[in-house]
Amino acid sequence: MSGQKIVTPSAESIAAAAKETGKRGLPPVDKWDPPFCGDLDMQIRKDGTWFYQGTPIGRPALVRLFSTILRKDGDAYFLVTPVEKVGITVEDAPFVAIDFEEQGDELVFETNVGDVVTAGPDHPIRVDRDPETDEPRPYLLVRRNLEALIDRKSFYRLVEIGVTQDHEGAHWFGLRSGRAFFPVIPQADL
Repeated sequence: MSGQKIVTPSAESIAAAAKETGKRGLPPVDKWDPPFCGDLDMQIRKDGTWFYQGTPIGRPALVRLFSTILRKDGDAYFLVTPVEKVGITVEDAPFVAIDFEEQGDELVFETNVGDVVTAGPDHPIRVDRDPETDEPRPYLLVRRNLEALIDRKSFYRLVEIGVTQDHEGAHWFGLRSGRAFFPVIPQADL
Protein backbone atom coordinates (compact mmCIF):
# COMPACT_ATOMS: atom_id res chain seq x y z
CA MET A 1 0.00 0.00 0.00
CA SER A 2 2.64 2.49 -0.95
CA GLY A 3 1.65 6.12 -0.91
CA GLN A 4 -1.18 5.57 1.61
CA LYS A 5 -0.69 7.39 4.91
CA ILE A 6 -1.38 5.34 8.02
CA VAL A 7 -3.23 7.39 10.62
CA THR A 8 -3.16 6.45 14.29
CA PRO A 9 -6.65 6.75 15.79
CA SER A 10 -7.17 9.59 18.22
CA ALA A 11 -10.10 11.01 20.12
CA GLU A 12 -10.10 13.93 17.71
CA SER A 13 -10.30 11.75 14.57
CA ILE A 14 -13.03 9.57 16.11
CA ALA A 15 -15.01 12.68 17.18
CA ALA A 16 -14.76 14.17 13.68
CA ALA A 17 -16.04 10.94 12.11
CA ALA A 18 -18.83 10.68 14.71
CA LYS A 19 -20.01 14.21 13.94
CA GLU A 20 -20.31 13.32 10.26
CA THR A 21 -22.16 10.06 10.81
CA GLY A 22 -24.48 11.19 13.61
CA LYS A 23 -26.21 14.12 11.95
CA ARG A 24 -29.54 12.27 11.76
CA GLY A 25 -29.93 10.58 15.13
CA LEU A 26 -28.01 7.62 16.46
CA PRO A 27 -25.59 6.16 13.91
CA PRO A 28 -26.15 2.51 12.93
CA VAL A 29 -22.93 1.29 14.58
CA ASP A 30 -24.28 -2.26 14.80
CA LYS A 31 -24.33 -2.43 10.97
CA TRP A 32 -20.78 -1.15 10.43
CA ASP A 33 -17.83 -3.54 10.11
CA PRO A 34 -14.69 -1.40 9.92
CA PRO A 35 -11.21 -2.76 10.62
CA PHE A 36 -9.95 -2.78 14.21
CA CYS A 37 -7.41 0.01 14.54
CA GLY A 38 -6.14 -0.66 18.05
CA ASP A 39 -7.02 0.52 21.51
CA LEU A 40 -7.55 4.13 22.45
CA ASP A 41 -6.47 5.39 25.88
CA MET A 42 -10.09 6.10 26.80
CA GLN A 43 -11.92 4.83 29.85
CA ILE A 44 -15.42 5.08 31.27
CA ARG A 45 -15.29 4.86 35.05
CA LYS A 46 -17.94 3.29 37.29
CA ASP A 47 -19.40 6.70 38.06
CA GLY A 48 -19.94 7.40 34.33
CA THR A 49 -17.01 9.81 33.94
CA TRP A 50 -15.21 9.51 30.60
CA PHE A 51 -11.41 9.87 30.59
CA TYR A 52 -9.01 10.34 27.68
CA GLN A 53 -5.29 9.81 28.30
CA GLY A 54 -5.92 9.90 32.06
CA THR A 55 -7.81 13.21 32.03
CA PRO A 56 -11.59 13.58 32.47
CA ILE A 57 -13.37 14.71 29.32
CA GLY A 58 -14.92 17.96 30.54
CA ARG A 59 -17.12 18.74 27.56
CA PRO A 60 -20.55 17.05 27.95
CA ALA A 61 -21.26 17.47 24.21
CA LEU A 62 -18.10 15.52 23.35
CA VAL A 63 -18.98 12.73 25.80
CA ARG A 64 -22.48 12.58 24.29
CA LEU A 65 -20.96 12.40 20.81
CA PHE A 66 -18.68 9.52 21.78
CA SER A 67 -21.59 7.74 23.47
CA THR A 68 -23.49 7.65 20.16
CA ILE A 69 -20.78 5.57 18.47
CA LEU A 70 -20.20 3.17 21.37
CA ARG A 71 -20.70 -0.53 20.71
CA LYS A 72 -20.29 -3.66 22.79
CA ASP A 73 -19.08 -6.84 21.11
CA GLY A 74 -19.00 -9.73 23.56
CA ASP A 75 -17.46 -8.27 26.71
CA ALA A 76 -15.43 -5.60 24.89
CA TYR A 77 -16.36 -2.00 24.14
CA PHE A 78 -15.48 -0.04 21.01
CA LEU A 79 -15.98 3.35 19.43
CA VAL A 80 -17.05 2.61 15.86
CA THR A 81 -17.23 4.73 12.74
CA PRO A 82 -17.73 3.53 9.15
CA VAL A 83 -13.95 3.41 8.68
CA GLU A 84 -12.42 2.56 12.06
CA LYS A 85 -13.04 0.64 15.27
CA VAL A 86 -11.05 1.35 18.44
CA GLY A 87 -11.19 -0.38 21.78
CA ILE A 88 -11.89 1.48 25.02
CA THR A 89 -12.09 0.39 28.66
CA VAL A 90 -15.38 0.39 30.59
CA GLU A 91 -15.17 -0.32 34.33
CA ASP A 92 -18.81 -1.31 34.80
CA ALA A 93 -21.64 -0.06 32.60
CA PRO A 94 -20.96 2.63 30.00
CA PHE A 95 -23.82 4.85 31.20
CA VAL A 96 -25.40 5.87 34.49
CA ALA A 97 -29.16 6.35 34.92
CA ILE A 98 -29.11 9.55 36.97
CA ASP A 99 -32.84 10.10 37.43
CA PHE A 100 -36.29 8.80 36.56
CA GLU A 101 -39.89 9.94 36.53
CA GLU A 102 -43.10 8.01 36.85
CA GLN A 103 -45.21 8.84 33.81
CA GLY A 104 -48.50 7.06 34.29
CA ASP A 105 -47.57 3.42 34.80
CA GLU A 106 -44.17 3.80 33.11
CA LEU A 107 -40.73 4.51 34.52
CA VAL A 108 -38.83 6.94 32.30
CA PHE A 109 -35.09 7.23 32.96
CA GLU A 110 -32.50 9.82 31.96
CA THR A 111 -28.84 8.89 31.60
CA ASN A 112 -25.69 10.91 32.19
CA VAL A 113 -25.27 11.26 28.40
CA GLY A 114 -28.79 12.51 27.73
CA ASP A 115 -30.58 9.33 26.68
CA VAL A 116 -34.23 9.13 27.76
CA VAL A 117 -35.40 5.53 28.10
CA THR A 118 -38.72 4.02 29.18
CA ALA A 119 -38.25 0.75 31.04
CA GLY A 120 -40.18 -2.08 29.41
CA PRO A 121 -39.70 -5.28 27.41
CA ASP A 122 -37.24 -3.59 25.03
CA HIS A 123 -35.45 -1.80 27.88
CA PRO A 124 -35.52 -4.16 30.86
CA ILE A 125 -34.27 -3.48 34.35
CA ARG A 126 -32.08 -6.17 35.88
CA VAL A 127 -30.48 -6.39 39.30
CA ASP A 128 -27.17 -8.17 39.91
CA ARG A 129 -25.71 -8.71 43.35
CA ASP A 130 -22.13 -7.95 44.27
CA PRO A 131 -20.57 -11.37 45.05
CA GLU A 132 -18.55 -9.97 47.97
CA THR A 133 -21.05 -7.59 49.62
CA ASP A 134 -24.37 -8.96 48.28
CA GLU A 135 -25.25 -5.33 47.52
CA PRO A 136 -27.71 -4.91 44.63
CA ARG A 137 -26.39 -3.44 41.35
CA PRO A 138 -29.38 -2.35 39.22
CA TYR A 139 -29.05 -1.82 35.46
CA LEU A 140 -31.28 -0.57 32.65
CA LEU A 141 -30.79 -1.60 29.03
CA VAL A 142 -30.41 1.67 27.12
CA ARG A 143 -29.68 0.62 23.53
CA ARG A 144 -27.97 -2.06 21.48
CA ASN A 145 -26.85 -4.16 24.50
CA LEU A 146 -25.46 -1.08 26.28
CA GLU A 147 -26.60 -0.66 29.86
CA ALA A 148 -26.79 2.11 32.44
CA LEU A 149 -26.08 1.51 36.09
CA ILE A 150 -29.04 2.98 37.99
CA ASP A 151 -27.56 5.40 40.53
CA ARG A 152 -28.11 4.83 44.24
CA LYS A 153 -30.57 7.69 44.85
CA SER A 154 -32.76 6.54 41.95
CA PHE A 155 -32.64 2.93 43.10
CA TYR A 156 -33.75 3.93 46.61
CA ARG A 157 -36.67 5.80 45.07
CA LEU A 158 -37.50 2.77 42.91
CA VAL A 159 -37.54 0.49 45.95
CA GLU A 160 -40.11 2.81 47.57
CA ILE A 161 -42.53 2.20 44.67
CA GLY A 162 -41.78 -1.50 44.25
CA VAL A 163 -44.49 -4.17 44.28
CA THR A 164 -44.69 -7.87 45.02
CA GLN A 165 -46.02 -10.40 42.57
CA ASP A 166 -45.60 -13.96 41.39
CA HIS A 167 -42.93 -14.33 38.75
CA GLU A 168 -41.69 -17.61 37.26
CA GLY A 169 -43.21 -19.69 40.05
CA ALA A 170 -41.95 -17.59 42.96
CA HIS A 171 -43.11 -14.52 44.87
CA TRP A 172 -40.88 -11.53 44.06
CA PHE A 173 -40.44 -7.92 45.09
CA GLY A 174 -39.83 -5.91 41.94
CA LEU A 175 -40.67 -3.01 39.69
CA ARG A 176 -43.37 -2.47 37.12
CA SER A 177 -43.14 -0.27 34.08
CA GLY A 178 -45.88 -0.41 31.53
CA ARG A 179 -46.91 -4.03 31.20
CA ALA A 180 -43.54 -5.44 32.29
CA PHE A 181 -42.43 -6.68 35.72
CA PHE A 182 -38.76 -6.67 36.69
CA PRO A 183 -37.86 -8.89 39.66
CA VAL A 184 -35.47 -7.37 42.20
CA ILE A 185 -35.35 -9.87 45.06
CA PRO A 186 -37.29 -13.05 45.97
CA GLN A 187 -39.93 -12.28 48.60
CA ALA A 188 -38.45 -14.91 50.94
CA ASP A 189 -35.17 -12.94 51.00
CA LEU A 190 -36.82 -9.78 52.36
